[in-house]
Amino acid sequence: MEKAIQLSPNSLNLYLECPHCFWLDKNEGIKRPPPYPYELNSAVDELLKEEFDAYRAKKLICPLLKENNIDAVLFSNQKLLNQWRNNLAGIRYFDEKLNATLFGAIDDVLEFENGKIAPLDYKSTGSSAEKIYDRFQLQLDTYTFLMEKNGYETARKGYLAFYIVDKSKGFIDRLPFRKEIVKIVTNPDDVYEIFKDAVEVLRKDFPPKHSTDCAYKKWLDGANKYN
Repeated sequence: MEKAIQLSPNSLNLYLECPHCFWLDKNEGIKRPPPYPYELNSAVDELLKEEFDAYRAKKLICPLLKENNIDAVLFSNQKLLNQWRNNLAGIRYFDEKLNATLFGAIDDVLEFENGKIAPLDYKSTGSSAEKIYDRFQLQLDTYTFLMEKNGYETARKGYLAFYIVDKSKGFIDRLPFRKEIVKIVTNPDDVYEIFKDAVEVLRKDFPPKHSTDCAYKKWLDGANKYN
């Protein structure tokens, strides 16, 4: 029997970037060199979850939504949200034919008057302005896909809440942030095919070739010249 596979939005992003790196990561545990740890970003995420949960518990309108004229409220089911946030649980979809699971850990969820929901993801950055990367689109597309597979109607959109360090205000015992929220139209229709293709690649006996623009392959080729 084929072994069960679990993939996340980050896994799908790695597959799209380079199937070779993806295969090595998931089948052999050979991972790309890790980036510098984003401890500050993780701390901001945790603080934002506490802040948003406080508004949720008191049934108050979140100021960030009000300031940006977003006609939605924070998802009311705290217990379910805690499960969806958990890196070991998350929101999940198991495909019996593939014997594979797609899952994600969601920061937050918005709920609209018509009952539809949408993912909300926190992003903190030291850049002067928000940057929308392809992986953010895939992340929100995947969350939308997972919500629909779990029986929820979605608004087919997601939101990125950016907390941007405001360097113009200097630093006096605190780090000032400028808050912006960006709406992203989500398209979950392609997620299953990406998921399916990624699973099929993992079940091959040998990895596919590197992507032509894989930066890690270029680094490896350059390093091998000196071996």
